[in-house]
Amino acid sequence: MVRFLHTADWQIGMTRHFLQGEAQARFAAARIDAIRRLGVVAQQEECEFVIVCGDVFETNQLSRQTVGRALEALATIPVPVYLLPGNHDPLDPVTIYRTPQFVRDCPSQVQVLTDSAPVTVRDGVQLIPAPWFGKHPDHDLVGAALDAALGGMPAAAAADDVSGGPVRIVVGHGAVDVLDPDRTSQASIVLAPLERELAAGRLHYVALGDRHSRTSVGETGAVWYSGAIDVTSHREESPGDVLVVDVAPGRAPVVVPHHVGTWVFRTLQWELTASSDVAALAHQLAATPDKDRTVIRLALRGVLGVADHAELTDLLEEQAEVFAALYLWERHTTLRVVADDAELQDFGLGGFLGAAAEEMRAIARAPELDTVTLLGGEELDEDDLDAADLELDGDDALAELLDWEFMPDGEPDAKSSVDALQLLYRLSREVAR
Repeated sequence: MVRFLHTADWQIGMTRHFLQGEAQARFAAARIDAIRRLGVVAQQEECEFVIVCGDVFETNQLSRQTVGRALEALATIPVPVYLLPGNHDPLDPVTIYRTPQFVRDCPSQVQVLTDSAPVTVRDGVQLIPAPWFGKHPDHDLVGAALDAALGGMPAAAAADDVSGGPVRIVVGHGAVDVLDPDRTSQASIVLAPLERELAAGRLHYVALGDRHSRTSVGETGAVWYSGAIDVTSHREESPGDVLVVDVAPGRAPVVVPHHVGTWVFRTLQWELTASSDVAALAHQLAATPDKDRTVIRLALRGVLGVADHAELTDLLEEQAEVFAALYLWERHTTLRVVADDAELQDFGLGGFLGAAAEEMRAIARAPELDTVTLLGGEELDEDDLDAADLELDGDDALAELLDWEFMPDGEPDAKSSVDALQLLYRLSREVAR
């Protein structure tokens, strides 16, 4: 029996478009910290070695600092580590694995799997690697590696191999054909031959990378994606795990996940029709733990008054300061903002300001513009109101509005009218003070 740790898709150096400034730096550092945590798991679980099934690095063009920190983390793993180049870090002419820095500083217990020749880990344990040599292979790399390793074995040897041959572990990267959305891809890993070899006892486990969600493939229980070392997308299921695997000839593998990731990506779908709904959302956000390592994507639906809209805007701005990221899922946000007569009267506005508010209300509730998002773009924008606007006294505010000319011009004007109503609401509150 052999016990090892299966991991993949570290993608050291990854960036996310919705992370800004220090949040991006913390996200990058967390992926390197996860390497150290998996080393602890490997030691505690008495794993003999670690296999990393592709995409160790996000790209072959990374800073020396990023590569150096990753190598320092690798050095803390107390067992042999086998790195498989994947589609993000292939063995192409500019591969990171042949840079002077990597060659010089790579820890002694780390080996890069640079070809498909079987690698003997120890007596009775063999790896069959399928590294990537470019980003767009024209054939099934895993299938080719398996054919090369087993194709010359006499059929009569299969029965002896079940009990007396080595434990063989495929180390691959890419999409299995039964999961690949591109049914015409020549690079898909064909599952059927793998399952035949598993059933025959000539192959014992297939360790894969590329799919960021922890996934068992097929019916054998011996083909697995470990998932990414930490979350990278809202679409992923069970990311942030590594797999501790026990394999022995004649027995099904025993696969136990261990969580090493620290970041969380969540999608919140929320119906908003009153201030109580905004308060409930505020409570939900406030109760979320580890905000500095949590990304929230909001899908908001409903209709709010101007005052409730302003309350929501303030809430999102305040919470965006403490979460790693908080933004609207624009495609799934359909939130209208309206003001009825009672709310306009509450503004306490007369004359020009009252007329302007009425005009803005009419534009904001135009029937052909029935889906107005609060904040433009996928990322959380800054509030359209400058802090100085709230410090204007009544006369200065009136002068500023008198100089403003509104030219209706489609959907952006509906949002502008909402912003203008909110500005009038805030000004009325300031004047009331």
